[in-house]
Amino acid sequence: MLNYSEIDSILRALVEPTRRQILERLSRGPATVSQLAEPFGMTFAAVLQHLQTLEACGLIRSEKIGRVRTCRIEPGGLAPLADWITQRRIPAERHLDRLGQILAETDQSPPKAQDQEKDEQT
Repeated sequence: MLNYSEIDSILRALVEPTRRQILERLSRGPATVSQLAEPFGMTFAAVLQHLQTLEACGLIRSEKIGRVRTCRIEPGGLAPLADWITQRRIPAERHLDRLGQILAETDQSPPKAQDQEKDEQT
């Protein structure tokens, strides 16, 4: 069973563009908080709040060595969201496949009597 509160927290974290940019940067490799804060023009405290949100929902992890905090992507962080999407995608694809079969069958069916009469009149 999926944990919807986990999915909700991931979606809430991803709705913020700054957090998505941070994740994008971390997808290229670990970075310090200072390196992550550099392109945003916001206070260090504001960046820390974004990082705390990402860490709380399991998208990133961080470790502090001395005075330097380094963040990295959590490899399985998006798995709950990916599972949720997959569970909805598969039935939807089946419905679309069935619709495609029905449409293909109607395209191949013989013309109706009315269509034949029209063809004969022309």
